[in-house]
Amino acid sequence: MDNESLLAHACESLASASIMTSDIAAYVDISQRHTILAIQQIIMLAELAVNRVLDNVKVTQSVIPS
Repeated sequence: MDNESLLAHACESLASASIMTSDIAAYVDISQRHTILAIQQIIMLAELAVNRVLDNVKVTQSVIPS
């Protein structure tokens, strides 16, 4: 697998993890909910970072002639 595909899969996995944490947060008590939502924020930040790298890879590939 190439880097772009790996990054796309990582982004999709992080998005799924974010949705799952939101779903779980609805079923736990308030103290656990805060922890789960903090974990969700970390996942979302990681997703943003992966998206940024993915954008950089696409820009680099469009600049470098193949």
